[in-house]
Amino acid sequence: MSGLNATLWVVGLLVLLALLFDFMNGFHDAANSIATVVSTGVLKPHQAVAWAAIFNVIAVFLFQLKVASTIGKGTIDPSIVDYHVVFGALVGACAWNVITWYYGIPSSSSHALIGGLVGAALIKAGPDALKLDGIGKTVAFIFIAPVLGYLLGSILSVIVAWLCNRSTPRKVDKIFRRLQLVSASLYSLGHGGNDAQKTIGIIWMLLMASGLTSAENGVPTWVIVACYTAMGLGTLFGGWRIVKTMGQRITKLKPVGGFCAETGGALTLFMSTALGIPVSTTHTITGAIVGVGSTRGASNVRWGVAGSIVWAWVLTIPASAFIAAAAWWIGNLII
Repeated sequence: MSGLNATLWVVGLLVLLALLFDFMNGFHDAANSIATVVSTGVLKPHQAVAWAAIFNVIAVFLFQLKVASTIGKGTIDPSIVDYHVVFGALVGACAWNVITWYYGIPSSSSHALIGGLVGAALIKAGPDALKLDGIGKTVAFIFIAPVLGYLLGSILSVIVAWLCNRSTPRKVDKIFRRLQLVSASLYSLGHGGNDAQKTIGIIWMLLMASGLTSAENGVPTWVIVACYTAMGLGTLFGGWRIVKTMGQRITKLKPVGGFCAETGGALTLFMSTALGIPVSTTHTITGAIVGVGSTRGASNVRWGVAGSIVWAWVLTIPASAFIAAAAWWIGNLII
């Protein structure tokens, strides 16, 4: 087999692995988009995943590729990227997604991918291979995104309560059952716009490292279409183990609460995507749900469940980095 054909085979297999990660991202994070709309009874589960998947894909037309640029050029030194680094990063991210999905823990696919890149880069080239500015922004938003979600969810709950204080509970419920379809759409747009770009970034990184494209040429259109489609399909299959945790175990939501949580989360995602910061949709919607629940009193939030989720957030980057480092070593033996 010629050198070019061998390169294309390896790149093709790694692109398929990246799209598998993207599918798993949609599958794993489907709960973030649909948990509130399912738990409030506005949509049945199969209707909700179809609704979310459609808006995941529509996001391709609305957002610039700033997050993809951060992943592709702003996380690790592009000069050290090769097949083994990409392989290690993807295996680390996929493995952590499977582990947390199995146990029903809503962790971050985004931070699993960042951790995978960090672990593979560290074992290959040491700390100098890391771009601390890009990683620092991502790490900062581990804390900023849920706080923003919390604040926006809380503020919207207070505003809505003030606006509807003279309406009957039945009328409020009827109105917000309809409005929750809008808020679920907005959140799914934000989910697709931020998360699909992370896989776009890693495939772009791979293509540049292989000499098949350059930063000046931009991201190939087929990469963009493939990544948004893979995410939409993943969402369509849904991660039911995590839906229960997000929609029922943290706090009980009514349609008005679901609307406020989804809208607060969507605003946070839109802002982060515009800034080119890869954030966790899991962190964002969890913060928003807790914010909505806390406006009804601290006792309405199951803080023990929220605390276990936070521990998963803390462990995601180091755990996926460790797995990625081991996968990098294995990759050197088999690729």
